[in-house]
Amino acid sequence: MNIFNYTIPEFGENFKTLLEDKDINISQIVSSDKVEQKEYCQSKDEFVVLLDGKATLKIEDKTITLKKGDCLHIPAKTKHTILKTSKGALWLAIYYS
Repeated sequence: MNIFNYTIPEFGENFKTLLEDKDINISQIVSSDKVEQKEYCQSKDEFVVLLDGKATLKIEDKTITLKKGDCLHIPAKTKHTILKTSKGALWLAIYYS
């Protein structure tokens, strides 16, 4: 498996589970430049690394812009929304308890 082997969706995001165990889930996320501004609020902590592209998120009342190489910790039960992504933005997301 190669994390850089992916197809860019025309709309939204593609999620691919790379590893799943009882306390951890590691996913590859590939974003189009047309994302739905859906609010997320997961039960697990999330650590994301933007491997390629750019993204703007709203976390509670704060807007954060990420660029290639930036990483971010989102605590469990924290409301967050993807506002904008570049075409082909590539994420590594780790969800854990």
